[in-house]
Amino acid sequence: MKRLLFGTMFLALVIVVPIPTMAAVDIRVSFPLPPPIVFAAPPQVIVLPDTYVYVDPDIDVDLYFYGGFWWRFWEGRWYRSRYYNRGWGYYNTIPTWYFDIDPGWRGYYSSRDWYGHRWNYERIPYSRVQTNWSTWEKNRYWERQRTWGVQSYQPRPTQQRQELRQQRRQQYLQKPEVQRHQEQIQKQPKAQVQPKAQVQQPKAEVQPKQQPQEKVQQPKAQVQQPKQVEKQQPKQVQQQQKQPQVQQPKQQPQEKVLQPKAQAQPKQQLQEKVQQPQHSQPQGKPEGGEAEHRK
Repeated sequence: MKRLLFGTMFLALVIVVPIPTMAAVDIRVSFPLPPPIVFAAPPQVIVLPDTYVYVDPDIDVDLYFYGGFWWRFWEGRWYRSRYYNRGWGYYNTIPTWYFDIDPGWRGYYSSRDWYGHRWNYERIPYSRVQTNWSTWEKNRYWERQRTWGVQSYQPRPTQQRQELRQQRRQQYLQKPEVQRHQEQIQKQPKAQVQPKAQVQQPKAEVQPKQQPQEKVQQPKAQVQQPKQVEKQQPKQVQQQQKQPQVQQPKQQPQEKVLQPKAQAQPKQQLQEKVQQPQHSQPQGKPEGGEAEHRK
């Protein structure tokens, strides 16, 4: 019972304590949201070669669609949303797919030329992208059937793609707005940057569930002990009962048999006593009888 009480108290503390810390983190680490983008109609996007990233070429802001989210880069920070014109939220890391995008894609779009090859891109309505983006990526639709609209398309070797990703990453980190954002993160107190570790700790420390198992296992050991004692005790009792029952009848008849042997001596004495008067009587009777007869 004590363990259960301590376990429930511990769980209550774990649940209650992190709440204020989480609330404080949401307030202190928040960043301003980007200004809204006004659309006269839902956007029509194009897919960039060598990727499954979609962009809107009709606006000056870089607006991307990938993995079911709309993405924006603003003042060195990334934001994403399920909607293209609202609901933006701060994203605390760099999207991995961003380094697959060629930074000069707007120039290639305006000239319809992709590295010396004719680029017949396709304008894709917003509703069609929302419905088919996942299936297209799983089936590799753009590279197998459409080759991204690039004539005589030839995919780049893997090593060359990795080198390009590294170069683009270095160029991205050298942007002034990205460096300012990194400085802002470093200036923040450590207590504000560590809330995630505080929230994740309770998951590893929730161990009271294992205590009832120990309590359930203990009675099993206690229940097994009386069985063994019960099984052993009747055997000992039976052995003790069997031993006196077998020995007692053997000793009692011996005592009974010996007693009559000791009492057999009085019979001889009685016989001697009975025989003695028989010898004395005949000697006296003839004398009295003969006298009476004679008279």
